[in-house]
Amino acid sequence: MSLSRRGLLTAGGAMGALAATAGPAAAAGAPRGGGRGHGGGGGRRVRTGFDRLAADGYALLAGQKVGVVTNPTGITGDVRHIVDVMHPDDRVDLRAVFGPEHGFRGTAQAGGSEGRYDDPATGLPVYDTYLKSGQPLADVFTASGVDTVVFDIQDAGARFYTYIWTLYDCMEAAALAGKRFVVLDRPNPVSGRAALGPVLDPAFGTFVGRREIAQAHGMTVAELALLFNGEFLKDRPADLETVAMSGWSRSDFFDDTGLPWVPPSPNMPTPDTALVYSGTCLFEGTNLSEGRGTTRPFELLGAEGVDHAWADAANALELPGVRFREAYFAPTFSKFQGKTVGGVQVHVRDRAAFDPVRTGIALLVTAKRTWSGFAWRSDNWIDKLTGNTRVRTMIDAGADVDEVVGAWADDLAAFRAVRKRYLRYR
Repeated sequence: MSLSRRGLLTAGGAMGALAATAGPAAAAGAPRGGGRGHGGGGGRRVRTGFDRLAADGYALLAGQKVGVVTNPTGITGDVRHIVDVMHPDDRVDLRAVFGPEHGFRGTAQAGGSEGRYDDPATGLPVYDTYLKSGQPLADVFTASGVDTVVFDIQDAGARFYTYIWTLYDCMEAAALAGKRFVVLDRPNPVSGRAALGPVLDPAFGTFVGRREIAQAHGMTVAELALLFNGEFLKDRPADLETVAMSGWSRSDFFDDTGLPWVPPSPNMPTPDTALVYSGTCLFEGTNLSEGRGTTRPFELLGAEGVDHAWADAANALELPGVRFREAYFAPTFSKFQGKTVGGVQVHVRDRAAFDPVRTGIALLVTAKRTWSGFAWRSDNWIDKLTGNTRVRTMIDAGADVDEVVGAWADDLAAFRAVRKRYLRYR
């Protein structure tokens, strides 16, 4: 990387640019702190990568024809979309937008995109990246005529949340097309304290997990971009630059940031959803509802015939930071549409102590033990979500929670050692 030849961010932005390339010590420009409410009464506010870029007059993009990979989460602190901000600004030569799953403006449900169209608000051509990778995606970048591809999307912190693999695919395609790639950082909404859960076996690589990272990675998108480039794309790395945040600490949850929350996908309505998602999304691999079609997706779980026994068994485990309420609900779409089902609602009581992946495993174990109708999806989707067969086969064999969690300990320790080299905030 060669930030200097394209203009380091000046004044207040300089520290962020250095933090993006130097390491944890360089991130001293980002104020330290954890706790709740820093964006409110404490007066501290996180500045995103885009905020830093704009404050410097877009110097990093000077002289470049620019395309942006983004979705509805690419907003400023006053909730304007970054495309709508940059388009009329003569300091940016914005030529194209690239939409991921759910689309640039967010009109598509899970497993859908908006296709190719001209954005009515700006007139910019919008290209579809969803399910494109390698040379076909490189051809899209080439056809757009841009020199630099900018990425700005809010992640949810889980390996199977597809935007980080849009990032990976776009980095790979940008390298193939000879395009520069810039990542504008945003917070990990569930903090960046730790990596948790099983590490993907590359034999199970799909769009819900391309490469060998932990189920809850504990990284920001810019940190992931650096890891992808350094570990998985090193034979043909992207011409990568990152713009760091200021004001973000690894212990911060989203409500510590002072930033507005925009649902990054239709079933990720609140930061509370993201908090549990890396564990309870595993129920997509079962015949139980994961709460899609309710107002609390991934917090409500259940099926026809489930009763209080599941909540009782889960609470008996005394998992740290969480309790489970016997719950009944009727999804308006997806599994059990229009039917009343029984199950649990996940209530996180101490998010610093809460381990979402262990909790997800505990709920799978107890669901199988207390409901005779429990079954995995017939396509073994659970193996794609966990990144291996061990979780499914161990639970089927009667393993308890500690045994299942212990099975990934060595792989997780190895990933944590690699991850540490790419962390850019304290």
